[in-house]
Amino acid sequence: MAAVPEFPARCVIWFGQPHAAERAALAAEGWQVRGVASDACVAIGMRGSDVVVGLLDLRGAAPGNVEHLQALLEQHRHMRVLAILPPGPYPTPPPLQSLLAGCVETFTAPLDLSSLVQRLQHLADGDETRSPAGAQALVGNSAVLQVARAALRKFAPVELPVLVTGETGTGKELAAQALHALSPRHARPFLAVNCGAIPAALVQSELFGHERGAFTGAATRRLGLFETASGGTVFLDEIGDLPLDAQTNLLRVLQEGTIERVGSNHPLAVDVRVVAATHVDLEQAVERGQFRRDLFYRLNVLRLPMPALRDRGSDILLLAEHFLASFRRRHVTRARGFTTEAAQALLRFNWPGNVRELLNRVQRAAIVSEAELINVADLELLPPQVEMPQRLLHDARQAAERDALLQALRDNAFNITACARTMQVSRVTVYRLCRKHQLALPELR
Repeated sequence: MAAVPEFPARCVIWFGQPHAAERAALAAEGWQVRGVASDACVAIGMRGSDVVVGLLDLRGAAPGNVEHLQALLEQHRHMRVLAILPPGPYPTPPPLQSLLAGCVETFTAPLDLSSLVQRLQHLADGDETRSPAGAQALVGNSAVLQVARAALRKFAPVELPVLVTGETGTGKELAAQALHALSPRHARPFLAVNCGAIPAALVQSELFGHERGAFTGAATRRLGLFETASGGTVFLDEIGDLPLDAQTNLLRVLQEGTIERVGSNHPLAVDVRVVAATHVDLEQAVERGQFRRDLFYRLNVLRLPMPALRDRGSDILLLAEHFLASFRRRHVTRARGFTTEAAQALLRFNWPGNVRELLNRVQRAAIVSEAELINVADLELLPPQVEMPQRLLHDARQAAERDALLQALRDNAFNITACARTMQVSRVTVYRLCRKHQLALPELR
């Protein structure tokens, strides 16, 4: 008898309690629904071909469960997650903001089941055009962004390292996610780490794992980033901050495809694609001896520069509108657009913080705005007040004082008593002012 082919399962891990109608609607579309209490300890198992999506149902979640959910999802960073928010204004403290930032999309109650089913279908079909990992998430039509998009699509299918460069806040991680989403590895994990945010003593353990007893506090074996991301993509942000000893081990990964856990001498094969990013000049770091030359050559096989926001022209307004629309889907706000003056201010501003700064300003403006159109003050883009330098201000005051004294002397025929009466000061003050401004009375008469 011929073997029955095993088709990939499609499962929604529902953190919370789905309503009967919601469970039935998903089941009708071929989705298995596994309800999990939001404060429960669960293990999420799947075959490599399975489609598993997490759904955070925050309609009845207790605030204390947020940190538990965050820790749980950290263990399954490769799983794409949707969220359902309660109706009306919903407080978003920093832990919850961090949780929602990792979600592919959020829905607000009452839940539109057709939209949810459609979104799940997009995920099952591998359609990432509406996902933060999709290439279309690089919003804009400027020539410089089109060049970056074209390079990204060329690089994505190639199994070689990519070095993403650009200023802080230009969207380097978003580009890395798009590279992964468009690659043959898109169904496998995408794991990111900021090399500059890990304490130097823990870098080796974070990236390559450790054996039990490898160091004080290592009570159990721990898998590192490269093992956890097996078959997928590892994104190393701020690669220029990686310590030299960890650079040596990373070079081994790129050259030989192996790692060694801390406390072990046995090499382990790993299958990952490395995408690295930096906002510093790695060539200069190499010349200063702060970055290995051979590692730089290995990483710099394919280079993807991300343009600064100030060079993207009208993309600034497209991004601002995109961020506002996204904010409106998740929060209650009166703001629905920008005044003409605000739009002009957005285009004039130099954007030292690039896209990340624009996102922060738009979100803050959407919160503080009292009108339907965000104005310049809401964006905190008012032109700076022209302040006269202190020396110029001092000189202007001295000149005005001297002129007033001279005028009073002339009006009173240089009679000191009459001048003091006019200026409503004492005769001593008049003499003092004359000395201060070097006015010789005999010569003026």
